[in-house]
Amino acid sequence: MAKKKSILDLHKMKKSGEKVTWVTAYDYPMASFAEQAGIDMILVGDSLGMVVLGYEGTVPVSMDDCISHCQAARRGAPNTFIVGDMPFGSYQTTDGNAVANACKFLKEANVDAIKLEGGIRVVDKIKAIADAGIIVIGHIGLTPQSAGQLGGFKAQGLHVDSARELIKDAIAIQEAGALALLLEAVPPELSKFIATKLSIPVYSIGAGLPCDGQLIICGDMLGMFQAFTPKFVKKYANVAEVIINAFKEYIEDVKGERFPEDKHVYHIKDSLEDFNKLFEEFK
Repeated sequence: MAKKKSILDLHKMKKSGEKVTWVTAYDYPMASFAEQAGIDMILVGDSLGMVVLGYEGTVPVSMDDCISHCQAARRGAPNTFIVGDMPFGSYQTTDGNAVANACKFLKEANVDAIKLEGGIRVVDKIKAIADAGIIVIGHIGLTPQSAGQLGGFKAQGLHVDSARELIKDAIAIQEAGALALLLEAVPPELSKFIATKLSIPVYSIGAGLPCDGQLIICGDMLGMFQAFTPKFVKKYANVAEVIINAFKEYIEDVKGERFPEDKHVYHIKDSLEDFNKLFEEFK
């Protein structure tokens, strides 16, 4: 079993040019599969709201939801760097509330870092959490928790004016004490500039190759989430089709009395005659 990476390892990988692999996982089995495959990092994202819980977005996800899923993921991947996503409402109010919830993540879910969305507007929260000794990962570009303000789930930084604001956000996040940054749905030209400008690792989810690593949502890459597929997703499997076909075959077997077969049942240890006498007692 490979040794769990630390934040220092992730920074060394940036300097050496080795790309980081990062994937979401929300439960014990998926986290276990990711660790067995050799994934560098796992994000227990608030995307679980859509992928696991069936919400239309991430806003309804609670701290209890995130912590419960982080705990399950940690049990499945004890030797992988795990990031817990700060859900909407857990850090937007006060610095103290943000620190308290970040501490709750570390104490109850045993994550290695937390991630929160937003740029300059949340740098005070980033600084407060970092000052408490907690590893913070920033997240700018398309930020799902505030997608309403962005006009929906749309790419960001496509024009000079918006790109300028994202560069300012990125610099401010690093200066506030974040130790890594996630860029979502921004053009690779901008990603390359930010990744080169910052000394901390800059990771991509839909931000192109120039970043220091890539994040992808497990449900998207495995073909499990069917509502929609973002432009930046590569499907490596179609698990939903496999599962649905398995259910259909099971239905056909049960209806046609082809399941269970003899090998799927338990056999009596005493004689059938003794069992028949037993049954007679209760007639």
